[in-house]
Amino acid sequence: MKRHLLFALMTFLFVTVYSQEKKYALYGVGFYNLENLFDTSHDEGKNDYEYLPEGKNKWDDSKYKSKLKNMSEVLSLLATDKLPMGAAIIGVSEVENRRVLEDLIAQPALADRGYEIIHYEGVDVRGVDCAFLYNPKLFQVETSRLVPYIPEDNDTTYKTRGFLIASGTMGGDKIAFIVNHWPSRAAASPARERAGVQVRALKDSLLLNSPDIKVVIMGDMNDDPMDKSMSVALGAKRKAKETGKTDLFNPWWDTLKKGYGTLMYQGKWNLFDQIVFTGNMLNPDRKTLTYYKHEIFKRDFMFQTEGRYKGYPKRTHAGGVWLNGYSDHLPAVVYFIKEVQ
Repeated sequence: MKRHLLFALMTFLFVTVYSQEKKYALYGVGFYNLENLFDTSHDEGKNDYEYLPEGKNKWDDSKYKSKLKNMSEVLSLLATDKLPMGAAIIGVSEVENRRVLEDLIAQPALADRGYEIIHYEGVDVRGVDCAFLYNPKLFQVETSRLVPYIPEDNDTTYKTRGFLIASGTMGGDKIAFIVNHWPSRAAASPARERAGVQVRALKDSLLLNSPDIKVVIMGDMNDDPMDKSMSVALGAKRKAKETGKTDLFNPWWDTLKKGYGTLMYQGKWNLFDQIVFTGNMLNPDRKTLTYYKHEIFKRDFMFQTEGRYKGYPKRTHAGGVWLNGYSDHLPAVVYFIKEVQ
Protein backbone atom coordinates (compact mmCIF):
# COMPACT_ATOMS: atom_id res chain seq x y z
CA MET A 1 0.00 0.00 0.00
CA LYS A 2 2.78 2.41 0.93
CA ARG A 3 4.52 1.66 -2.36
CA HIS A 4 1.37 2.51 -4.37
CA LEU A 5 0.90 5.78 -2.47
CA LEU A 6 4.52 6.73 -3.05
CA PHE A 7 4.21 5.97 -6.77
CA ALA A 8 1.07 8.11 -7.05
CA LEU A 9 2.78 11.00 -5.27
CA MET A 10 5.85 10.72 -7.50
CA THR A 11 3.66 10.66 -10.60
CA PHE A 12 1.96 13.91 -9.54
CA LEU A 13 5.26 15.58 -8.80
CA PHE A 14 6.79 14.48 -12.05
CA VAL A 15 3.97 15.86 -14.21
CA THR A 16 3.76 19.16 -12.37
CA VAL A 17 5.78 22.22 -13.36
CA TYR A 18 5.78 25.70 -11.89
CA SER A 19 5.86 29.15 -13.51
CA GLN A 20 5.98 32.14 -11.16
CA GLU A 21 2.77 31.92 -9.08
CA LYS A 22 1.01 29.42 -11.36
CA LYS A 23 1.22 25.64 -11.33
CA TYR A 24 0.86 23.47 -14.42
CA ALA A 25 0.47 19.78 -15.19
CA LEU A 26 2.36 18.46 -18.22
CA TYR A 27 1.40 15.35 -20.20
CA GLY A 28 3.37 13.53 -22.89
CA VAL A 29 1.62 11.75 -25.77
CA GLY A 30 3.65 9.56 -28.12
CA PHE A 31 3.31 7.44 -31.22
CA TYR A 32 5.69 4.76 -32.48
CA ASN A 33 5.52 2.36 -35.42
CA LEU A 34 7.15 -0.75 -33.92
CA GLU A 35 7.97 -2.26 -37.33
CA ASN A 36 6.61 -5.78 -37.30
CA LEU A 37 6.36 -6.78 -33.66
CA PHE A 38 5.41 -10.41 -34.27
CA ASP A 39 5.56 -13.39 -31.96
CA THR A 40 6.83 -16.77 -33.21
CA SER A 41 3.45 -18.50 -33.58
CA HIS A 42 1.03 -18.49 -36.51
CA ASP A 43 -2.22 -16.56 -36.10
CA GLU A 44 -5.03 -18.32 -37.91
CA GLY A 45 -6.11 -16.52 -41.07
CA LYS A 46 -3.17 -14.11 -41.11
CA ASN A 47 -0.22 -13.95 -43.50
CA ASP A 48 2.45 -13.94 -40.80
CA TYR A 49 4.57 -16.77 -42.22
CA GLU A 50 7.75 -14.74 -42.68
CA TYR A 51 7.76 -14.17 -38.92
CA LEU A 52 7.87 -17.84 -37.96
CA PRO A 53 10.98 -19.90 -37.06
CA GLU A 54 10.84 -21.65 -40.44
CA GLY A 55 9.89 -18.48 -42.34
CA LYS A 56 11.88 -16.02 -44.44
CA ASN A 57 13.17 -14.11 -41.42
CA LYS A 58 13.94 -17.20 -39.31
CA TRP A 59 11.99 -15.48 -36.56
CA ASP A 60 12.84 -17.50 -33.48
CA ASP A 61 12.45 -16.93 -29.75
CA SER A 62 15.85 -15.26 -29.44
CA LYS A 63 15.04 -12.66 -32.10
CA TYR A 64 11.59 -12.08 -30.64
CA LYS A 65 13.00 -11.44 -27.17
CA SER A 66 15.60 -9.05 -28.60
CA LYS A 67 12.87 -7.16 -30.46
CA LEU A 68 10.81 -6.84 -27.27
CA LYS A 69 13.82 -5.57 -25.35
CA ASN A 70 14.71 -3.00 -28.01
CA MET A 71 11.16 -1.70 -28.42
CA SER A 72 10.59 -1.45 -24.67
CA GLU A 73 13.77 0.54 -24.17
CA VAL A 74 12.72 3.18 -26.69
CA LEU A 75 9.16 3.35 -25.36
CA SER A 76 10.45 3.74 -21.82
CA LEU A 77 12.40 6.84 -22.87
CA LEU A 78 9.57 8.65 -24.65
CA ALA A 79 8.84 12.06 -23.08
CA THR A 80 11.38 11.48 -20.28
CA ASP A 81 13.34 14.58 -21.28
CA LYS A 82 10.59 16.53 -19.53
CA LEU A 83 8.70 13.87 -17.58
CA PRO A 84 10.74 11.25 -15.70
CA MET A 85 7.73 8.91 -15.59
CA GLY A 86 7.39 9.05 -19.37
CA ALA A 87 4.38 9.39 -21.65
CA ALA A 88 0.82 9.29 -20.37
CA ILE A 89 -0.34 7.54 -23.53
CA ILE A 90 1.48 5.92 -26.45
CA GLY A 91 -0.13 4.87 -29.70
CA VAL A 92 1.64 2.04 -31.52
CA SER A 93 1.27 0.31 -34.86
CA GLU A 94 2.48 -2.92 -36.49
CA VAL A 95 1.78 -5.16 -33.51
CA GLU A 96 0.54 -8.67 -34.23
CA ASN A 97 -1.80 -9.30 -31.31
CA ARG A 98 -2.47 -8.68 -27.64
CA ARG A 99 0.09 -11.26 -26.57
CA VAL A 100 3.01 -9.24 -27.98
CA LEU A 101 1.71 -6.15 -26.18
CA GLU A 102 1.53 -8.02 -22.89
CA ASP A 103 5.07 -9.32 -23.44
CA LEU A 104 6.17 -5.78 -24.29
CA ILE A 105 4.89 -4.05 -21.14
CA ALA A 106 6.32 -6.88 -19.03
CA GLN A 107 9.85 -6.04 -20.16
CA PRO A 108 12.16 -4.67 -17.43
CA ALA A 109 12.29 -1.22 -19.02
CA LEU A 110 8.48 -0.84 -18.83
CA ALA A 111 7.33 -3.17 -16.07
CA ASP A 112 7.26 -0.49 -13.36
CA ARG A 113 5.36 2.04 -15.47
CA GLY A 114 1.96 0.45 -14.90
CA TYR A 115 0.92 0.76 -18.56
CA GLU A 116 -2.35 -0.85 -19.58
CA ILE A 117 -3.40 -1.94 -23.07
CA ILE A 118 -6.19 -1.08 -25.49
CA HIS A 119 -6.25 -3.44 -28.47
CA TYR A 120 -8.76 -5.02 -30.79
CA GLU A 121 -7.93 -7.74 -33.30
CA GLY A 122 -8.17 -6.23 -36.77
CA VAL A 123 -8.64 -7.51 -40.29
CA ASP A 124 -5.27 -6.57 -41.79
CA VAL A 125 -4.05 -9.31 -44.14
CA ARG A 126 -0.57 -9.40 -42.60
CA GLY A 127 -2.05 -9.40 -39.12
CA VAL A 128 -0.64 -6.08 -37.88
CA ASP A 129 -2.81 -3.90 -35.65
CA CYS A 130 -2.80 -0.56 -33.87
CA ALA A 131 -2.96 -0.29 -30.08
CA PHE A 132 -2.62 2.04 -27.11
CA LEU A 133 -0.45 1.81 -24.04
CA TYR A 134 -1.60 4.17 -21.31
CA ASN A 135 -0.90 5.11 -17.71
CA PRO A 136 -4.28 4.80 -15.93
CA LYS A 137 -3.21 7.38 -13.32
CA LEU A 138 -2.91 9.99 -16.05
CA PHE A 139 -5.50 8.92 -18.64
CA GLN A 140 -8.79 7.44 -17.43
CA VAL A 141 -10.45 5.41 -20.18
CA GLU A 142 -14.22 5.47 -20.49
CA THR A 143 -14.86 3.92 -23.92
CA SER A 144 -12.87 2.37 -26.74
CA ARG A 145 -13.65 0.85 -30.12
CA LEU A 146 -12.12 -0.12 -33.44
CA VAL A 147 -13.76 1.49 -36.48
CA PRO A 148 -13.05 -0.31 -39.77
CA TYR A 149 -11.47 1.41 -42.74
CA ILE A 150 -14.02 1.37 -45.59
CA PRO A 151 -12.36 0.87 -48.99
CA GLU A 152 -13.73 2.21 -52.25
CA ASP A 153 -16.94 0.46 -53.31
CA ASN A 154 -16.62 -1.66 -50.12
CA ASP A 155 -14.02 -3.77 -51.93
CA THR A 156 -12.61 -6.05 -49.21
CA THR A 157 -10.04 -7.77 -51.43
CA TYR A 158 -7.28 -5.96 -49.56
CA LYS A 159 -8.24 -5.57 -45.90
CA THR A 160 -6.27 -3.05 -43.89
CA ARG A 161 -6.07 -1.42 -40.48
CA GLY A 162 -9.01 0.35 -38.90
CA PHE A 163 -9.08 3.38 -36.63
CA LEU A 164 -8.71 2.73 -32.90
CA ILE A 165 -10.52 5.22 -30.66
CA ALA A 166 -10.12 5.63 -26.91
CA SER A 167 -12.10 8.28 -25.05
CA GLY A 168 -11.84 9.37 -21.44
CA THR A 169 -10.33 12.10 -19.30
CA MET A 170 -6.83 13.49 -18.90
CA GLY A 171 -6.13 16.25 -16.44
CA GLY A 172 -9.88 16.45 -15.82
CA ASP A 173 -10.62 17.28 -19.47
CA LYS A 174 -12.62 15.15 -21.86
CA ILE A 175 -10.30 13.82 -24.54
CA ALA A 176 -10.38 11.24 -27.33
CA PHE A 177 -7.41 9.66 -29.09
CA ILE A 178 -7.54 8.03 -32.52
CA VAL A 179 -4.58 5.88 -33.55
CA ASN A 180 -4.08 5.15 -37.26
CA HIS A 181 -2.00 3.19 -39.72
CA TRP A 182 -3.19 4.29 -43.14
CA PRO A 183 -2.74 2.28 -46.36
CA SER A 184 0.87 1.99 -47.48
CA ARG A 185 2.37 3.71 -50.48
CA ALA A 186 1.94 0.49 -52.41
CA ALA A 187 -1.56 1.96 -52.81
CA ALA A 188 -2.18 5.24 -54.61
CA SER A 189 -2.99 8.49 -52.80
CA PRO A 190 -6.81 8.09 -52.99
CA ALA A 191 -6.62 5.12 -50.59
CA ARG A 192 -5.10 7.35 -47.91
CA GLU A 193 -7.37 10.24 -48.82
CA ARG A 194 -10.31 7.96 -48.02
CA ALA A 195 -8.73 7.31 -44.63
CA GLY A 196 -8.40 11.05 -44.07
CA VAL A 197 -12.06 11.64 -44.91
CA GLN A 198 -13.18 8.84 -42.61
CA VAL A 199 -11.06 9.98 -39.66
CA ARG A 200 -12.26 13.56 -40.14
CA ALA A 201 -15.83 12.26 -39.92
CA LEU A 202 -14.97 10.42 -36.70
CA LYS A 203 -13.53 13.62 -35.24
CA ASP A 204 -16.65 15.56 -36.21
CA SER A 205 -18.87 12.87 -34.66
CA LEU A 206 -16.96 12.97 -31.37
CA LEU A 207 -17.35 16.75 -31.23
CA LEU A 208 -21.03 16.57 -32.12
CA ASN A 209 -21.68 14.19 -29.23
CA SER A 210 -19.47 16.16 -26.81
CA PRO A 211 -18.74 19.74 -27.99
CA ASP A 212 -16.02 20.37 -25.40
CA ILE A 213 -14.04 17.19 -26.07
CA LYS A 214 -10.43 17.44 -27.23
CA VAL A 215 -9.47 15.11 -30.09
CA VAL A 216 -5.93 13.88 -30.76
CA ILE A 217 -5.24 11.96 -33.98
CA MET A 218 -1.97 10.07 -34.25
CA GLY A 219 -0.37 7.42 -36.38
CA ASP A 220 1.67 6.35 -39.35
CA MET A 221 -0.24 8.10 -42.10
CA ASN A 222 2.11 6.96 -44.89
CA ASP A 223 1.94 10.55 -46.12
CA ASP A 224 3.65 13.80 -45.20
CA PRO A 225 1.81 16.76 -43.60
CA MET A 226 1.37 18.62 -46.88
CA ASP A 227 0.08 15.61 -48.82
CA LYS A 228 -3.55 15.64 -49.88
CA SER A 229 -4.69 12.98 -47.41
CA MET A 230 -3.50 15.07 -44.46
CA SER A 231 -3.93 18.67 -45.62
CA VAL A 232 -7.19 18.33 -47.57
CA ALA A 233 -8.99 15.08 -46.73
CA LEU A 234 -8.24 15.18 -42.99
CA GLY A 235 -8.01 18.96 -43.09
CA ALA A 236 -5.07 19.38 -40.69
CA LYS A 237 -3.96 23.01 -40.92
CA ARG A 238 -0.43 24.38 -40.95
CA LYS A 239 -0.98 27.61 -39.00
CA ALA A 240 -2.47 27.84 -35.52
CA LYS A 241 -4.02 31.24 -36.25
CA GLU A 242 -6.06 29.68 -39.08
CA THR A 243 -7.27 26.76 -36.95
CA GLY A 244 -10.78 26.99 -35.52
CA LYS A 245 -11.82 25.22 -32.32
CA THR A 246 -13.18 22.21 -34.20
CA ASP A 247 -10.52 22.20 -36.92
CA LEU A 248 -7.29 20.22 -36.73
CA PHE A 249 -3.83 21.70 -36.28
CA ASN A 250 -0.70 19.95 -37.57
CA PRO A 251 2.54 21.19 -35.94
CA TRP A 252 4.70 18.79 -38.00
CA TRP A 253 4.33 20.65 -41.28
CA ASP A 254 7.15 23.08 -40.49
CA THR A 255 9.21 20.31 -38.84
CA LEU A 256 9.52 18.55 -42.18
CA LYS A 257 10.17 21.84 -43.99
CA LYS A 258 13.19 22.27 -41.71
CA GLY A 259 14.57 18.91 -42.85
CA TYR A 260 13.56 16.66 -39.95
CA GLY A 261 11.52 13.48 -40.36
CA THR A 262 10.60 10.12 -38.89
CA LEU A 263 11.72 7.79 -41.69
CA MET A 264 14.13 7.98 -44.57
CA TYR A 265 13.70 6.81 -48.17
CA GLN A 266 16.37 7.14 -50.85
CA GLY A 267 18.34 9.50 -48.65
CA LYS A 268 15.41 11.85 -48.01
CA TRP A 269 13.42 12.32 -44.82
CA ASN A 270 9.66 11.82 -44.74
CA LEU A 271 7.41 12.59 -41.80
CA PHE A 272 4.68 9.95 -41.93
CA ASP A 273 4.36 9.67 -38.13
CA GLN A 274 2.26 12.57 -36.93
CA ILE A 275 0.14 13.68 -33.97
CA VAL A 276 -2.47 16.32 -34.79
CA PHE A 277 -5.21 17.74 -32.58
CA THR A 278 -8.27 19.95 -32.50
CA GLY A 279 -8.01 23.72 -32.25
CA ASN A 280 -9.61 23.71 -28.81
CA MET A 281 -6.15 22.63 -27.61
CA LEU A 282 -4.64 25.97 -28.67
CA ASN A 283 -5.44 28.00 -25.57
CA PRO A 284 -3.15 30.88 -24.52
CA ASP A 285 -4.53 30.87 -20.98
CA ARG A 286 -3.84 27.12 -20.55
CA LYS A 287 -6.96 26.72 -18.44
CA THR A 288 -7.69 23.47 -20.27
CA LEU A 289 -5.35 20.98 -21.93
CA THR A 290 -3.24 22.99 -24.36
CA TYR A 291 -0.56 22.22 -26.91
CA TYR A 292 2.87 22.96 -25.47
CA LYS A 293 5.48 21.56 -27.87
CA HIS A 294 6.34 18.59 -30.07
CA GLU A 295 9.44 16.59 -30.94
CA ILE A 296 10.78 13.72 -32.96
CA PHE A 297 12.31 11.35 -30.43
CA LYS A 298 15.78 10.11 -31.36
CA ARG A 299 18.89 8.73 -29.73
CA ASP A 300 22.21 7.83 -31.35
CA PHE A 301 21.69 4.11 -30.76
CA MET A 302 18.56 4.18 -32.94
CA PHE A 303 20.54 4.92 -36.14
CA GLN A 304 22.72 3.01 -38.56
CA THR A 305 26.35 4.05 -38.06
CA GLU A 306 27.94 2.56 -41.16
CA GLY A 307 27.32 1.16 -44.61
CA ARG A 308 24.91 2.11 -47.34
CA TYR A 309 22.21 3.14 -44.87
CA LYS A 310 24.37 5.16 -42.50
CA GLY A 311 22.18 7.81 -40.86
CA TYR A 312 18.94 5.88 -41.40
CA PRO A 313 16.89 4.59 -38.47
CA LYS A 314 18.31 1.19 -37.54
CA ARG A 315 15.63 -1.36 -38.33
CA THR A 316 15.19 -5.01 -37.39
CA HIS A 317 16.07 -6.38 -40.84
CA ALA A 318 17.64 -4.87 -43.94
CA GLY A 319 18.31 -6.72 -47.17
CA GLY A 320 17.41 -10.00 -45.50
CA VAL A 321 20.00 -9.47 -42.75
CA TRP A 322 18.96 -9.33 -39.10
CA LEU A 323 20.39 -6.11 -37.64
CA ASN A 324 18.92 -6.47 -34.15
CA GLY A 325 17.75 -2.89 -34.52
CA TYR A 326 14.65 -0.97 -33.52
CA SER A 327 12.34 0.32 -36.24
CA ASP A 328 12.51 1.98 -39.63
CA HIS A 329 10.50 4.80 -38.05
CA LEU A 330 11.28 7.28 -35.28
CA PRO A 331 8.66 8.08 -32.62
CA ALA A 332 6.72 11.34 -32.45
CA VAL A 333 5.87 13.06 -29.16
CA VAL A 334 3.54 15.96 -28.32
CA TYR A 335 3.29 17.64 -24.92
CA PHE A 336 0.09 19.13 -23.54
CA ILE A 337 -0.05 21.47 -20.56
CA LYS A 338 -2.81 22.67 -18.23
CA GLU A 339 -2.94 25.07 -15.32
CA VAL A 340 -3.93 23.36 -12.08
CA GLN A 341 -5.26 24.89 -8.86
